[in-house]
Amino acid sequence: MRTLFARAYLWVRFNTADDRGQATAEYALVLLGAALVALLLIGWATAGGGAGKIGHLLDRVLDAITDKV
Repeated sequence: MRTLFARAYLWVRFNTADDRGQATAEYALVLLGAALVALLLIGWATAGGGAGKIGHLLDRVLDAITDKV
């Protein structure tokens, strides 16, 4: 029975230790996450009433800048 566990351990150890392609997979996941955040932000800004809030925020920023000039 012990050799069965040893064989299973060695099979898992040597067949899953390959790291080739790891950076590519991580890069793809980061891009998917960024795309999801962008889509959620666009959806909120256009349909969720965010357009008015963004406009108000930009007005406040521009007013603050012009007050300091």
